[in-house]
Amino acid sequence: MDLKPTLDFLKGLIPNNNRAWFQAHKSDFDIASQAFEAFVVALIDELAPTEDLRGVSPKECIFRIYRDVRFSKDKTPYKTHMSAYIAPGGRKAMAVGYYIQISPGGESIIAGGLHEPDPKRLAKFRQVIERDPRPFKKIIGAKAFREYFGEVEGEKLATAPRGYSKDHPEIELLRMKQITAYHRIPDRQLLAPDLVKETVKGLKLMKPFLVYLDSIR
Repeated sequence: MDLKPTLDFLKGLIPNNNRAWFQAHKSDFDIASQAFEAFVVALIDELAPTEDLRGVSPKECIFRIYRDVRFSKDKTPYKTHMSAYIAPGGRKAMAVGYYIQISPGGESIIAGGLHEPDPKRLAKFRQVIERDPRPFKKIIGAKAFREYFGEVEGEKLATAPRGYSKDHPEIELLRMKQITAYHRIPDRQLLAPDLVKETVKGLKLMKPFLVYLDSIR
């Protein structure tokens, strides 16, 4: 597995985020995309025995590099990373899954959770936490999980959500608007021969966290 073409292309794109440069380096983009797709294929193959990924293709999982700039102040036409969402149904799935992002400078990540939960699901999460936070806290407090992902992160309300006391013992969890876990991957790991093995190891550590969140509907 060699993601060097992917890193090299993105390193060049970051200071040259314009259509002229991109078109002049289209062949480099094609090679970079093929390398990233091969990485996603390898991850799907490794995860398939324990995940419902039958029939899921890498193209269904990989996000386009082209940005939608219609409603953005940032008019640069391209994302400066390559990313994929591995889940039953691919990137458009409603189920929780594994997010992979390759970006140079130590900005590559694996992540998962509820990034943009709808209000109904977020309300249900808070109800479950208020009723019994122990199962969730056991998952995110596990030694292996904390060593790899650290604290669960995400945007939070400035104060307690409506209907909850600001003095609630689980107020930090109740304030969360996003519930995500992520781990940064240094560039050197992206070039290591055990990249797929180590990435899958991290994704499997996330599995209980995702199963718990997926059960809240």
